[in-house]
Amino acid sequence: MPELEKIIEKKLIEQLIYGESQWTYREDLKTEDDLWKNFKYILEQNNKDRLNGEALSDAEFEQVKNQLQFSSFYKAGEWLVGENGKVMVHVQRDTERLHLVVMNHEHIAGGSSVYEVINQYSALKSDDEESIAERDRRFDVTLMINGLPMIHIELKNRQHSYMDAFWQIKKYISEGKFTGIFSAVQMFVVSNGVDTKYFAAAGDTELNPKFMSGWVDTENNPVSDYIDFAKSVLRIPQAHEMIARYTVLDEDAKRLILLRPYQIHAIESIREASRTGKSGYVWHTTGSGKTLTSYKATRNLLMDIPAIDKAIFLIDRKDLDAQTTMAFQAYANNDLVDVDETDNVNDLKKKLKSSDRQVIVTTIQKMQILISKRLQEGTTEYSKIKNLKIAFVVDECHRAVTPKTKRELEKFFGRSLWYGFTGTPRFAENPYPQMGDLARTTEELYGKRLHKYTIQNAIHDNAVLGFQVEHNGAKNLEDETNASVYDNETHMLKVLDIILNKSFYKLGFQNGKGKTYEGLLTTSSIQLAQKYYELLCKVKSGETSLVIDEKIKQVLPDFPKFAITYSVTENEEGSHVNQEKMQKSLNDYNEMFGTKYELSQIQGYNGNLNKRLARKDAKFKRRNEQLDLVIVVDRLLTGFDAPCMSTIFIDRQPMGPHDLIQAFSRTNRIFDKNKTYGQIVTFQAPKLFKESVDNAVKLYSAGSTEKALVAEWEEIEPAFRKALAALKVSAETPEKVTPMSIKEKKVFVKMFQTFDHLFAQLKSFTQYEDSMLDDYGITEEEYDKYAGVYKNALEEIKLAEAEDDSDKEHQEDDTVDLDYELMAYSSTKIDYEYIINLIQNIVTPSEEAEVITPEERQKQIEEVKQYVEEMQKDNPKVAEIMLQLINEIAQDENKYKGQSILNIVENMKLDCINKVISDFCVTWYASKDDVMYAALHYRNGEIPNESVIKATIDYQSYKDVHEKALPKFRYYTQCMAELRKTLDEEIKPLLTIAG
Repeated sequence: MPELEKIIEKKLIEQLIYGESQWTYREDLKTEDDLWKNFKYILEQNNKDRLNGEALSDAEFEQVKNQLQFSSFYKAGEWLVGENGKVMVHVQRDTERLHLVVMNHEHIAGGSSVYEVINQYSALKSDDEESIAERDRRFDVTLMINGLPMIHIELKNRQHSYMDAFWQIKKYISEGKFTGIFSAVQMFVVSNGVDTKYFAAAGDTELNPKFMSGWVDTENNPVSDYIDFAKSVLRIPQAHEMIARYTVLDEDAKRLILLRPYQIHAIESIREASRTGKSGYVWHTTGSGKTLTSYKATRNLLMDIPAIDKAIFLIDRKDLDAQTTMAFQAYANNDLVDVDETDNVNDLKKKLKSSDRQVIVTTIQKMQILISKRLQEGTTEYSKIKNLKIAFVVDECHRAVTPKTKRELEKFFGRSLWYGFTGTPRFAENPYPQMGDLARTTEELYGKRLHKYTIQNAIHDNAVLGFQVEHNGAKNLEDETNASVYDNETHMLKVLDIILNKSFYKLGFQNGKGKTYEGLLTTSSIQLAQKYYELLCKVKSGETSLVIDEKIKQVLPDFPKFAITYSVTENEEGSHVNQEKMQKSLNDYNEMFGTKYELSQIQGYNGNLNKRLARKDAKFKRRNEQLDLVIVVDRLLTGFDAPCMSTIFIDRQPMGPHDLIQAFSRTNRIFDKNKTYGQIVTFQAPKLFKESVDNAVKLYSAGSTEKALVAEWEEIEPAFRKALAALKVSAETPEKVTPMSIKEKKVFVKMFQTFDHLFAQLKSFTQYEDSMLDDYGITEEEYDKYAGVYKNALEEIKLAEAEDDSDKEHQEDDTVDLDYELMAYSSTKIDYEYIINLIQNIVTPSEEAEVITPEERQKQIEEVKQYVEEMQKDNPKVAEIMLQLINEIAQDENKYKGQSILNIVENMKLDCINKVISDFCVTWYASKDDVMYAALHYRNGEIPNESVIKATIDYQSYKDVHEKALPKFRYYTQCMAELRKTLDEEIKPLLTIAG
């Protein structure tokens, strides 16, 4: 028998309070009132001196409570950073202002820190909430530090997936359960005993299952059992450190980030090395959050090692116009340590001379100029700077600091420690060029590897996606390196045809408007990049033989929106032409997005382009502000992070292994459920490219390409045919599924999942054409029907499994993946949550968003209306509710300010359901509770409690009122027919689009 949730909960609490764990179980704390009283007591105990021994009055404590009602988890995170490690609240007592310490992050596992566990907390519904589909919620287990809930844990037993706990948390957030004292929560944990995941607290529409992380040990072995997870992550000091040291506030995206285990292990390995005065390097695959890890490592070095005077984050000048500094600023904005960019060399000198302990972000070039030209030997400033104990952290260390430069810097700073971060180290197989006795590998240059996390590890942990690579260059060429084959308009038009007409799935058109992905096209020279840009302009204005497919235009009538970026220099040959052409493309960009960039503001343009591509600001989530394609030479191929970038098109010869992996890794960031891998399409030298890619992947995933590279067309296509045949055996047509037994439905569901997975992969190849389906013997319509009956079958299996108490562990062969999400399902319909987010951003723009004019606001409202009108074709009921809401917002911009639009729309839907059910019950004299139950559990035309409804109908009252009353039997039949019609036409549309 699987363990009951109660027992799992009990065992977890026992583990948390056992031995060294330091948590105290508080069985007595069950309501919000209990928690506030407990918090007040701890606050008073920790601040006796500041309060002069006098307890807080009710009015004073109200002031405290008001400061702890956070509008978002991110806001709570900002407050929890504290002032010099102390988290405060402020109370006005007569003429005196009291500063009370709530939490002291210096007191981890001691001092004033109080660690308590509560369970079965009752989150009561608020007075203004409707009673339908709503009950008092009981939270499973919550961990509190100094009386504030910090980590919340939802548990399921093994018969359920941990995903059920995830959806439950999402539901609680949308219902407003995490308010009041619970608005301070920073971390969630979900588990079904055998699978345990954690994730940062976020608003209901921002919670993405893809951002959940499991725990791994230092060797990257998974720790998934809930008790083992509690021992590794939830004991003290680890749990407090997760909140105080390993939570990052991303100021740009306005979200909390909890570091993943490999990031934490790397930071701890640097801490250990620095304590013993050793240098070293961290190999973390590109795309796994290196900048974030290196930022935290740099900051923690200053906090942990008092002997270090300065921590300097070194980057190459080429990276400055990418995102590293911006990312550092975004992470550090709320931090305890000032992060200083250095604008010039004198500024750098001033910062090094100052006695402040700071993190300094600067370039290698400035550091070189300082020590070689700006410091005079024999002066006091020379001695002071030379004798500093400095920890250098180097981003992209495989290329940022050359062996020669590093030797010069080490010679000057004799007391320095060096920590390199790279996703692509230099090994003996791809060393630096030979230069005298200088180091040739990353290990020779920095010292021992401190932590390793390869592409394979990252893909296994769902930290990054694998790659799908297609080689589309001309086959059977004698000399694949012959440039004349590629440098002509015929070749370029073929490339553009694939990008524009054969990348429907690669660029995420199946997601619908506003949710498509972006691509990069990289060429070998600025001249070729410009030629592509000019040719693309001609294609778009209809001046070439290449025409953009109608299927593409239906989803994005303005496709492609494109830009170009490259380094414009004053002194290089051809730079005058480059500048002229760049100004022309800047004018196009300005016209597209209402910007005003001149050639002299190229840095500003590059920064804006980066932000637009990254789409982290709410503004760039609107289609009007998005790009589809950027043409580059080398810019953006390293150190650039845009999760919505899915594809890199490479029209150049193969690069070296480190450059290839760097370029590929622009595409494999986690984004949404439909982005399943990074896509690479090459257009030159297919044999050479395949060899180069295989070698590069082997080198950087510890010897194998198995996990990193997904199968090619030649393997997927026959596997797809086989899966389709197996699907037809399990259910010859979609209609055959409904009457099947649960056992048969399980077989069908498994077959359909395999088929769907392969169908999605097949569609993502540029070779795929919709017309091929005729040969295969299936149509898109038939797939849609299969998908419909599949969803129903899955629901029935879930219900059957919930009722079945038999031991699951002996039914492995029978299990289906209940959390599988359809991948080949193309829904170009406008997405419900996408519209909700657009409305949310109009009602409550982020605090940093530029103030917009009434005209711009009106434009945003019109854009949303346009989307809702498109939605009207598929779901007029929900569209009607949304239009009503938008019209209210258009008339009064403050009406819903600061409120959750998702919650408001869901409540409006519930009000509609409530009214429809009430009207039905008045007409038919039925019990509202019973009909409401039917409405919320109605599936496949089946009313689950039909007999109960009939039993509670008040037929006598009906008969008393109607002169020509129907006979009882006909009355029941008609009532049920009417109920089915009401549920299908009125209720179902309101329930099928859930968040």
